[in-house]
Amino acid sequence: MTDPIRLAVSGAGYFARFHYDAWSRIFDVEMVGCADQRLEVAKEVAEFFEVPAAFASLEELLDETKPDLVDIITPPETHAAAIEAACQRGVDVICQKPFCTSLEEAEQTVKRAAEAGITLIVHENFRFQPWYQEIKRRVEQGTLGDVYGATFRLRPGDGQGDDAYLSRQPYFQTMPRFLVRETAIHLIDTFRYLFGEVTDVYADLRRLNPAIKGEDAGVVVFGFQGGIHAVFDGNRLVDHPASNHRLTMGEFLVEGSSGVLQLTGDGSLTRRAKGDRTSHPITYAWRDQAFGGDCVFKLQRALIDARLAGEPFVNTADAYLTNLRIEDAIYRSAEEGRRIDL
Repeated sequence: MTDPIRLAVSGAGYFARFHYDAWSRIFDVEMVGCADQRLEVAKEVAEFFEVPAAFASLEELLDETKPDLVDIITPPETHAAAIEAACQRGVDVICQKPFCTSLEEAEQTVKRAAEAGITLIVHENFRFQPWYQEIKRRVEQGTLGDVYGATFRLRPGDGQGDDAYLSRQPYFQTMPRFLVRETAIHLIDTFRYLFGEVTDVYADLRRLNPAIKGEDAGVVVFGFQGGIHAVFDGNRLVDHPASNHRLTMGEFLVEGSSGVLQLTGDGSLTRRAKGDRTSHPITYAWRDQAFGGDCVFKLQRALIDARLAGEPFVNTADAYLTNLRIEDAIYRSAEEGRRIDL
């Protein structure tokens, strides 16, 4: 029997709690310590999740606990320095998104990790949401025939007023690039997971809430190899008819020659065959637990399984750079008012 993987966790904010909860349910992992610049918050998290030690700095955490893997769940401006600290100590990293502060910084950080010989993973979890895994399975089975296109309507309804985002993630208000960098990046990765590589993008982005710095609404059209088109239609001020607006964050439609798949805000999937006037429910297994159908756990479980088996993991930072290059092209498209070929 192999020893558990020694894990250190840096960060104790709102979303970090989903990480701690997931790690606590993976028996192959032993959380050996956590850190946050607010030491009292780190101690609170450590007590709740039975982590043996809490620290005020990442460097102290790494030096004292000597982990095999560190989970970095802190804002983008901390990522490069945190990963450098791990590089200096030969510790593998899983890092939350948005990854680094820019494409250039991300490229430099990925290069540094490769030079140091550490594994660097980006915590991109939407593709692990159970409805997207079921859609992927159905598309690969040919349920829709030839896929023509897809539309995702992001409608979390949390972006109105002067107090938008302050209760959970207040730094959202000051991000100069917000809707695409923080949120649509999930769909960039998900679209690639479902439909393959992006060939071109066209974007129209705008800010509706004057209380924030970045854009909070917009439309992005993606072209894919093979002729598929997908649309991301995002508006953080408008909601959608689900009891939990953050479960799916919106509604998704995939259309093909043999029919249509639809995802609603409550996680339900339906299929309507071409020529049929009725949509039929698709039964699939998933749990309404933690965040997004327990996708944080699914990602972290998959990472540990790959690590134990010595197999490659899907979300390596090197591979994730493609998402960031697409993101960069979207912002250039919006600024220049034209389609950008990739």
